[in-house]
Amino acid sequence: MSWQAWVGFGGLALGAGSSLGLALTMTQLPDVRLLRRYVPTQTTYIYDIRGRQIASLHDEANRESVSLQEISPNLQKAVMAIEDSSFYSHPGLNPIGLARALITNLSSGAVQEGGSTLTMQLAKNLFLGPQRTFGRKLSEALLALRLEQALGKQRILELYLNQIYWGNNLYGAEMAARSYFNKPAAQLTLGESALLAGMIQAPEYYSPFDENNRISPARVARAQTRQRQVLTRMQELGWISADEAAAAAAQPLAWGKVTSYGRSLAPYVSDAVVEELAQQFGRNTVVSGGLRIQTTIDLALQQQAEAIARQAQKDVEQAGLGADQIALVAIDPRTHFIKAMVGGKDYAQSQFNRVFQARRQPGSAFKPLVYYQALASGRFKPTSIIQDSPYQVRLGGEIYQPRNADGSYYGSISLTQALAASRNIPAVKLGQEVGIERVIGLARELGIRSPLKPVASLPLGAGEVTPLELTNAYATFASGGWYAPAQLILQVRDSQGRLLVDNRPNPRRVLDPKATADLTKMLQAVVNGGTGAAAKLDRPVAGKTGTTSDARDIWFIGYVPELVTAVWLGNDNYRPMSTAASGGGFAAPIWRQFMLKALKPIPKPEPKATADRKLQDEPTPPTAPAESTNGQSDRPTTAASPAAPKPTEAAGDRL
Repeated sequence: MSWQAWVGFGGLALGAGSSLGLALTMTQLPDVRLLRRYVPTQTTYIYDIRGRQIASLHDEANRESVSLQEISPNLQKAVMAIEDSSFYSHPGLNPIGLARALITNLSSGAVQEGGSTLTMQLAKNLFLGPQRTFGRKLSEALLALRLEQALGKQRILELYLNQIYWGNNLYGAEMAARSYFNKPAAQLTLGESALLAGMIQAPEYYSPFDENNRISPARVARAQTRQRQVLTRMQELGWISADEAAAAAAQPLAWGKVTSYGRSLAPYVSDAVVEELAQQFGRNTVVSGGLRIQTTIDLALQQQAEAIARQAQKDVEQAGLGADQIALVAIDPRTHFIKAMVGGKDYAQSQFNRVFQARRQPGSAFKPLVYYQALASGRFKPTSIIQDSPYQVRLGGEIYQPRNADGSYYGSISLTQALAASRNIPAVKLGQEVGIERVIGLARELGIRSPLKPVASLPLGAGEVTPLELTNAYATFASGGWYAPAQLILQVRDSQGRLLVDNRPNPRRVLDPKATADLTKMLQAVVNGGTGAAAKLDRPVAGKTGTTSDARDIWFIGYVPELVTAVWLGNDNYRPMSTAASGGGFAAPIWRQFMLKALKPIPKPEPKATADRKLQDEPTPPTAPAESTNGQSDRPTTAASPAAPKPTEAAGDRL
């Protein structure tokens, strides 16, 4: 550095002497060595099971950090040309530029000109506030010197290009490149790079997008005027030729799309993901930690579920059912992965997720737990006879006398017939025979954590459960007795690709296989000739309707080996629906519409005789997707970093 330069810098220090009392001392400045491991806030991404993006999450900074090697040299040179052409030759400060700024500022009596290097800008962005004072300027200069000593040029440039604001809530070169030009920063051309570099001075002013995130011809013209200034500066520095500058200025620009404020494709899913992970990692890490979250959701199936739920809600309104809300959840019983989940009729109107959060009475949809307990006791078979006749239970000094919904009695009937016709009295009798506490114990084994009171009416659904709890209980029936917690999140990786969460299935046997197989046959009778007839498909279906007292809740939960789905209808304020409301009349047809879509790619099962023989065999536990024979893993994977591929489909988990 020449003596003239040092004199200029000395003049700056002397001129700022009156502000030294306001400036931080060297011992008070932050330790810049911490930046060696610094990772800026980054956008978090949520994907479905096949690697399709569902949502991006970020706080005020929509950013995706990349290494310097992943940023085009065109952009690196364009930024340095217009912001700090001597970046690689100065020690963090440009004395001549600072001296020039000092003269301007002293003559005006205020900070009018910055004279900042890239290093000083980085120091300001990371450590200091936006206020323009002489004291802050000195702190900025001292921090810049420290940054150069601690980090080196390459790391400083990398941090700067990942930190800088590019307008439209876009931070960092990667997010700017993807939004403005629909390409990664590594592929930016000279013309694109010059336009982005020119925006740094006033990002919102030079942005080609208007306040509605639409391309504005007037704004494009303004941005290209600034672009030519950058190209001219690069030519003056000898970094590009006149021909290269002209070609870059003439290059047609293919604009991308600003998605900083884009909505989730499945908002109920996104909210549930954030809520679950926030309990483990904290909300700030989830929304600004650059996580790559792979869910168990199949986005195509999710969108079909949402469309069917919207149409169903319109249909029930036209039918005068009196149900304001709907919920649907589908689980793969082989893995207990949640494949689709609709938490309500309209997320914009209500963000309350009824699948996860609403505790509702299941009505007769709870009866399969009682019937399983009876079968597992060894004292009952599907063909066992039970009396559907007047019955009463003495509870302390009170008498409970259950009634069937239609007020009639069938007399001597089999357990299969009683369940198919959803008779109440036989269910209450079985509950007393096997013990209500045992039924509650079974519910706990199946993952139901909602409070359940040991009352005689519990077999009729007198308790309250969430749709997710009850659906996963049915998933255990559908899997032959293998239980695992219902999972919405498959894997989570941090911004460096490190695995933080791995929820691949690890089921355990909780039910007797013979009793489970018998129960499935009985639930098939519900659909074949009982209250669930409206749910019939071109393959065997096991399921159960549920309609509570005064029709405050109506349900249908049904399954095939590949999928179990629940549909619930009701009102948040527990207002009764129409007297015509029933699970078989309204919930079952909605269930069928969804399952027809969901099972379309699934081959029909073998003939009934063969299937019945196989049903008697010992079921095998579901497992995580195995390695494929072609040497490629079928296990779902999650994007490890911005440069890594997105999560890929788990072939063993297709529907």
